[in-house]
Amino acid sequence: MVVNILFFGSTADIAGTRNLDRYCEDEETVSELLDKISLDYPALAKHKLLIAVNEEYVDPDTLLKDGDEIAVFTAVSGG
Repeated sequence: MVVNILFFGSTADIAGTRNLDRYCEDEETVSELLDKISLDYPALAKHKLLIAVNEEYVDPDTLLKDGDEIAVFTAVSGG
């Protein structure tokens, strides 16, 4: 199956792109995908990442489906 990964903010800088398609195994979880992405882009591991699937925050154990849109971004603080 294929998912579309969208990178925002500093994650896009690290990945060198704002979006990419990625092949995933059936029954792959958000956490497993994040582990694989972190292997490709080790600097991501230095950040606390937030993940949304199809525009909703999800738990790391959420199963991915073909065609899902995964948003990856860092926690933002401000005043």
